[in-house]
Amino acid sequence: MELRKAPRYNLRLPFRIVRQGHQSVSVAGETRNLSAKGVLFKSETPLRVGDLVEYVITLPSAPGPEGPARLHCLGKVVRFGRNAEIAATLERYEFVR
Repeated sequence: MELRKAPRYNLRLPFRIVRQGHQSVSVAGETRNLSAKGVLFKSETPLRVGDLVEYVITLPSAPGPEGPARLHCLGKVVRFGRNAEIAATLERYEFVR
């Protein structure tokens, strides 16, 4: 029985952690899936459950002068799993160019 609050979409998109807690970082990764409530991503950065994270997901875009859209997000780590997969909430976000 599925208990998730929002459907997940299997999307492999460029992902970057830009802040971990109060510390600025720049750690690249890739999403595994995405929902309206959170993201599962793969990254080698050491994170702990409960850590606050600020991250950016680069969305695919049509060819044009604007370039790719980015989803700038704030969340909290809720799970650190096998194969360096990390689940984080998506509590606040904004689209940026």
